[in-house]
Amino acid sequence: MRMSGVRQAVLRLFRGGQAGRRRPLSTSSRCRGVMPAWVIDKYGTNEVLRFTENIGFPAIMYPNEVIVKVCAAGLNPIDVAMRGGYGAATLSVKRDPLNINQLSSEFPLVLGRDVSGVIMERGLDVNIFTEGDEVWAAIPLWKQGSLAEFVVLSGNEVSRKPKSLSHREAASIPYVATTAWSALVNTGGLGKDNCANKRILILGGSGGVGTFSIQMLKAWGAHVTVTCSQNAEGFVRELGADHVVDYTAGPVEEPLSCLDKFDLILDNIGGDTERWALNLLKPWCGAKYVTLVTPFLQNTDRLGVADGMMKTAATVATKVIKIRAVVEETFTFPQVPQAFEKVEKGHARGKTVVQISEGEDS
Repeated sequence: MRMSGVRQAVLRLFRGGQAGRRRPLSTSSRCRGVMPAWVIDKYGTNEVLRFTENIGFPAIMYPNEVIVKVCAAGLNPIDVAMRGGYGAATLSVKRDPLNINQLSSEFPLVLGRDVSGVIMERGLDVNIFTEGDEVWAAIPLWKQGSLAEFVVLSGNEVSRKPKSLSHREAASIPYVATTAWSALVNTGGLGKDNCANKRILILGGSGGVGTFSIQMLKAWGAHVTVTCSQNAEGFVRELGADHVVDYTAGPVEEPLSCLDKFDLILDNIGGDTERWALNLLKPWCGAKYVTLVTPFLQNTDRLGVADGMMKTAATVATKVIKIRAVVEETFTFPQVPQAFEKVEKGHARGKTVVQISEGEDS
């Protein structure tokens, strides 16, 4: 009897101790070893994408972590770049800063930075969420991504999904919200209190970051000029753009140079834009040129996708200024390679989303 009592006490401790510390389990790493996912085993073109049903199931390693069942995942140009090896050395250091696992590899690597889904399990220190809560997140670049059935994140990297958004819509917002907030607020110094009547130029305004930025800046009272194709002009004007320059009609620097100077330029294009774009800024008044192309990974490590960053950006976007989710096209889980091809072609009008779970909202 005495040994039986000790055994029962040990089991209670193993399962979480007192009633207030116990965590009910639904799907957990203790009862599943593998899951389906799209992975890459080396860097390269779209051919390196591989579907597997045997990727290791994510496990909670720290008490502040949660396991999220992925309902929808958003794709971004950074996913295409990471597929090709962009930032590999930097991210390797981030994953293992002390170089403890010298023989380990980042492969198989799961891509996908946006996630909307449902919490399936939580660590003992996670008290603000419970199993079944619908959440969304921008996944840090050094972690396994959302093109899988489940993903593990720290509790402060996820936020409650707005009830007004479906999982498909929600998956289109977190990463672009974080990126736009980093560029315009953290780097550009803009905000609702100082944005009125400022002139902003967005180079490449019809993609995910551009469409988010247009709405946020207009809500703050800025005058927004956008470059995009003629076919997208009506689309960006509907989001609030004041002036549109068609890049298919010829070099955009010529018509832009005829306009009044700008307080800030947000460059989503890159290339040789820096050569002529700086001449479009107002002189001697702290005007800024912010590019998301060349130093994107460095800026993101320093300013973006940090713990709590997505909570601020996405909360302001959806609750304060009511930004509209812009989904251009939705692909099924088996169509991930086609989704990558779509993003890689560019000329986007919003975000590309992958529906992961069958039967989830659309």
